[in-house]
Amino acid sequence: MKLSVCVGSSCHLKGSYNVIQAFQQLVEEESLHDKIEMEAQFCMKQCQKGVSASIDGEVFSVSPETAREVFRTTVLPKTK
Repeated sequence: MKLSVCVGSSCHLKGSYNVIQAFQQLVEEESLHDKIEMEAQFCMKQCQKGVSASIDGEVFSVSPETAREVFRTTVLPKTK
């Protein structure tokens, strides 16, 4: 699975690095290194929303506060 988080200007200001840290921590906690490829990506053209995260090409709006929930409800089920 490919998990990308936007680090463009708008997403950076909305906390993209905190989202990345939360996702990385959850990958560690769930031991999913071999199933999830994480990367930073510049502008996903969704600047009007929160931090953009792409999960296998599907873009979601995430915030530092919702990152754990998005990971558990969207990413985890796809790794099973």
